[in-house]
Amino acid sequence: MNFRMTLLFSLMTFLNPALLGQASPPAAASPQSSAAARNSSTHTVPAGTLLYLRLETPVSTTSSRLQQEVKAQVERSVLGADGVEIPLGAVVSGRIAKLIPSSSPTDRAKLLLRFDSLQAPGEPPVPLAGHVSGVDNAREKVLSDGMIVGVLASELPVTMLNSAIAKLGKPASGNAQQTQQSTGSWLGKGDTSITYSAGTEFFLVLDKPLTLHGTFRPAFAQQIPAAVKNAALQLLAHSPKRVASKKGSLGGVVNLVLIGSEQEIRAAFQKAGWTHAEEEKGTPLWKTLQAVIVGKGYDAAPMSTLYVYGRPEDMAFEKMLNTFAMRHHLRIWKAPATTPGGSQLWLAAADHDNGIDIHPGVVSHATDPHVDDERAKVGADLGMTGLVAAEELVTPPNPLHNGYTATGGAWETDGKVLVIELKSP
Repeated sequence: MNFRMTLLFSLMTFLNPALLGQASPPAAASPQSSAAARNSSTHTVPAGTLLYLRLETPVSTTSSRLQQEVKAQVERSVLGADGVEIPLGAVVSGRIAKLIPSSSPTDRAKLLLRFDSLQAPGEPPVPLAGHVSGVDNAREKVLSDGMIVGVLASELPVTMLNSAIAKLGKPASGNAQQTQQSTGSWLGKGDTSITYSAGTEFFLVLDKPLTLHGTFRPAFAQQIPAAVKNAALQLLAHSPKRVASKKGSLGGVVNLVLIGSEQEIRAAFQKAGWTHAEEEKGTPLWKTLQAVIVGKGYDAAPMSTLYVYGRPEDMAFEKMLNTFAMRHHLRIWKAPATTPGGSQLWLAAADHDNGIDIHPGVVSHATDPHVDDERAKVGADLGMTGLVAAEELVTPPNPLHNGYTATGGAWETDGKVLVIELKSP
């Protein structure tokens, strides 16, 4: 990591030590709906099942209304013994049960969403009981009853900087500058509202068993064609298994193979709500600093460069919400191989930043050690786009199971690689 990015991370941690070692959550496009139910058997999804959802309705403690209807879409199928029990695109409906804006610097905004029905494509709605257990990449906390609790103004870096500048200034009494300092407006004011746009991802735990009728076909094939799969396995047998830093230090594991053109990859990630990372220079670095100071996300923030085949990544994508400390991200390298049909193969390494890591010689993002969760996240997000032909987990020769990133963070995996075959719209 270069000096400018190191300085930026140092500033972040100085202003907000709470970013150190933040826990990650449990593991915006129109999804491809699964086909209609193929049988009428009744089955039960047990209580405690985790649903991965994506908001259709924007919500905010400053503009939404109490009892306002809220809808979200299922972004990961729920599988049972007989097939897909809850398909992609199923709609979960509910309402805003509590909405408390922040009325003073010492008050936290609060938001409670209650969902009470689920409707699969082509089926009538069924009753549902569950609670929100987390909001992906959010700065807010979620209590055990599903209440989302906002941040305080004093917890935002901009407030701390305004206070520090005011103490340094100490102007004469009555000076206009003093008025500006006393209102804490040197660098603007941070927004402590809870505001989630359409596309925000969150997690819902079923409080009671959910009874459904019929199972559904997957939205895409669950096996890669044999000849294509063999090409991917041949690539994995002769390619680097880990990324490396510019100095050659080995890092995270390669955990994805993408099949398709560069244009197909870019289109799929864009439709899935991921953003192409900008380069570490000029305006992007300034925008990153602004995001850190104000306490919000910057979804095109620069990423450090890593190497496979001795060269930097060809593409890099990320997904962020409202804090710079947490983001999903991956890097992609063009591989020296194609499928028998001529489709290009690409290696990718995906992981999840979940805080800030500082130890001797290192100031960087902390990463979730469970990289298989991020592998699944990429597969699920691309699967929502309708641009995936097939996905399959494969075991490469001599799989890796654990190691350390180039900055010293531990990672662990089951050793499998997710192969994703893309298709044109």
